Amino acid sequence: MRASEIRTRFLQFFERQDHVVRPSSTLVPGDDPTLLFTNAGMVPFKKVFLGMEEPPEGRRRATTSQKCVRAGGKHNDLEQVGHTARHHTFFEMLGNFSFGDYFKRDAIRFAWEFVTEDLGIAREHLRVSVFETDDEARALWHEVAGLPDSRIYGLGAKDNFWQMADTGPCGPCTEIYVDLAHLAQDFVFPGDASGEWTDRSREEFSTEAFVEGAEAGRFLEIWNLVFMQFDRQPDGTLVPLPKPSVDTGAGLERIAAVMQGKANNFDTDVFEPLLARAEAIVGQDRRAGGHLASFRVIADHARAVSFLLADGVHPSNEGRGYVLRRILRRAVRHAYLLGRREPTLASVVETVIETMGDTYPELRQRAQHLVTTTRAEEERFLATIEGGLARFDELAPQRSTQGSVALRGEISGEDAFRLYDTFGFPIDLTELMARERGYRVDIAGFEQALERQRALSQEERRSRNLGVAADALADLASWERDAAAAELGGAFVGYDRVSVSTRVAAVRHLDGDRVAVLLEESPFYAESGGQVSDHGEILGEGWKVDVDEVRKVDGRVAAVGRLQGALRFGPAQARVPSERRRDTERNHTATHLLHAALREVLGEHVHQAGSVVEPDRLRFDFTHHGPVRPEQLEEVEAKVNRGVWAAVPVTTTQRPYQEAIASGAMALFGEKYGDVVRVVEIPGLSVELCGGTHVRNTSEIGLFRVVQETGVAAGVRRVTALTGPKAYEFLRDRERELARVAESVKAPLDQAVRRVQALVEERRTLERRIEEARRGGGATQVQTLAAAARPLGTAQLVATEVQVEDVKALQALGDALREQLPGTIAVLGARLDEGKATMLAVVSDDLRERGVRADEVVRRVAAAAGGKGGGKPHMAQAGIPDASRLGAALALAATLVGPLVGAP
Repeated sequence: MRASEIRTRFLQFFERQDHVVRPSSTLVPGDDPTLLFTNAGMVPFKKVFLGMEEPPEGRRRATTSQKCVRAGGKHNDLEQVGHTARHHTFFEMLGNFSFGDYFKRDAIRFAWEFVTEDLGIAREHLRVSVFETDDEARALWHEVAGLPDSRIYGLGAKDNFWQMADTGPCGPCTEIYVDLAHLAQDFVFPGDASGEWTDRSREEFSTEAFVEGAEAGRFLEIWNLVFMQFDRQPDGTLVPLPKPSVDTGAGLERIAAVMQGKANNFDTDVFEPLLARAEAIVGQDRRAGGHLASFRVIADHARAVSFLLADGVHPSNEGRGYVLRRILRRAVRHAYLLGRREPTLASVVETVIETMGDTYPELRQRAQHLVTTTRAEEERFLATIEGGLARFDELAPQRSTQGSVALRGEISGEDAFRLYDTFGFPIDLTELMARERGYRVDIAGFEQALERQRALSQEERRSRNLGVAADALADLASWERDAAAAELGGAFVGYDRVSVSTRVAAVRHLDGDRVAVLLEESPFYAESGGQVSDHGEILGEGWKVDVDEVRKVDGRVAAVGRLQGALRFGPAQARVPSERRRDTERNHTATHLLHAALREVLGEHVHQAGSVVEPDRLRFDFTHHGPVRPEQLEEVEAKVNRGVWAAVPVTTTQRPYQEAIASGAMALFGEKYGDVVRVVEIPGLSVELCGGTHVRNTSEIGLFRVVQETGVAAGVRRVTALTGPKAYEFLRDRERELARVAESVKAPLDQAVRRVQALVEERRTLERRIEEARRGGGATQVQTLAAAARPLGTAQLVATEVQVEDVKALQALGDALREQLPGTIAVLGARLDEGKATMLAVVSDDLRERGVRADEVVRRVAAAAGGKGGGKPHMAQAGIPDASRLGAALALAATLVGPLVGAP
């Protein structure tokens, strides 16, 4: 049974059990800063389980096939990938969820029915584990599945108890295991295996034998049911939850291996096309030469790279982008070990798109971006590898008779870290290369250097984080509340109003004279979707808050700022400066027009990769390779302005998410959307999901002006632009600058450019004449020097002091001598400012071929004047600190360099 069929059967099975089928969320958790990536099927429902959000579509049952990545943070499987049968950076987690609906009985029943009936796995090859004190689950496996007690293993908290954090929701788990010794045709016991669990004919096993067999890979867990049953208190007490829930996870890749009779996930149809593509590119059989792990790394990492790029992650040196870059470079490193010196992963990414694009359309939609970005990153790292290898050769030269064993026996931690930090060498690549040459690597020292860098980075981030963190306000129990208020407040009403008569519902006093305020109704926009937070003021009787931050607290809008006076509950007036808001709205709507224009001019591969919408400007990052050509940028700007001047009404509606997407609305990668979304539409121009504030009509933007286009990361470009009054001010400033230029060149404004062009051409003409004059003078000087040459052994020598303007002119004279006088050594001295002098030696090409070197010449003669120097075989230079010694040294030149050309 192919993986795609398993996925379809799973979702259809639970749909028949009244579960709503939900699409996979992105790999970037939209509102969970505690996670780098979505690493389990329950992550998109975390707030539902915590009671902070309503279940999806109001349904208390859901099922998904969720994209997951485990390559950073707590769950990091990166280094194991390729070396084990089941570790992956990217995988799909099949899941069914109950949000306070069914519990243990139905969860066990659904799992058993699907595994034994829909998948048809023989019951005699199935076993389960339960939490050692969960007698209820044990009894249900007896009753529902008919399993004997001998096939139900009670395990401890390490294996069968789950919790979200140190406190909060938690509960026991139960897991379904299959016996690969009977289900996988290629299963073999480890060579040194022994004991009860290695007996194929045995039907019953002790708990100890089962655990040992599971660790060794015979008994494979394919299904995990988590029973969210308790709320763990700070003192460790488990308080029963009023609405127990179920979270299930079943690895698609594992089940595919079982259904295809394979002991290794990499031998399934999930990976076979990717491995075959890698073999074709590399030109090797993956099972020959001991390189199987490298092929598996390339196949696995191609999937992770493809899906991370498709979900809006971009290679960078920090955060999620750093993990993506590390995955990509690890794949490049393994291709390099296979002998590849050109991009490899990009071609495998193409196969990922071909094989998974039907299930995950985002792969096809962003195909060009995926392939181009991957190839660019590969080329960049391959170039870096070459430089890193040169440095590695210095640190760990091939063994020779020179140097002590101690000096060549170990690469220091600092040096290994520099290879990692400067050249991007993963530490395992450094270790491998070091072992090949008989060197050790100081891993402890490397870790210390890495930790120092992390500490510095964290300190730098902390120093930049001057505002109050949202989690510092999250505990609503710590807020002072107005006893007379029925609701806690915090409702945002700022789409239509910038001044609101309201009431203070809650307040929290912060450090110094700062406070956070929840109003019953608030006009303040909290930063989201690229739009910055509003500033403003809250006025009450005898007090005022100057609002400079706005935060979301449990879905409510909290205004933060400096308090003047004594804040009291009761009536208040909240205001956002109308001009500041209007300027922000102009820039936000212009951002939507810019996005649409870029896609129209550059192509459908363009997707938003970040934005900043402020009152003073807009900044828009987008996926595109290479600079935008000036004529393209001009066309984009013109299209946006045509949309502005067309005076198109801007409408906002609330629609179901799936309906909005089906109608063509663009969603931003990394944003989390609810079941009902706000759609901002500029008819005929743009449709996007957006929670920001916008103009009522595009004509309110007035004017749009691009001021900069630049690159910010691999495959990501950035446009900075101005609108309305700021765009007008920008153009007026440029006009004033042009007027000043016209005044300087004494020309009318409309003739200024022509006059400047004429002046530039005049300068070029003068420079050419000066250069011609200098060359003429140089030719005369060469003739004079040639006449002064005297025989020296098998050559001739010119050794004299010359008059030149600068070092550059001296070098030009030396070059002319070298080219025009074969068989010549020339040593020229010149006095410079401040009593110093310089000496130049040149050797004609025919003498250089005989082994005469200018650097040796200059060292000998300069030493006689107390100078030092060096250079290349054809030309070398030395500094002479005391110019008074220059003449005497030149007089000795024949004696000093004569032996080089056979003179006595």
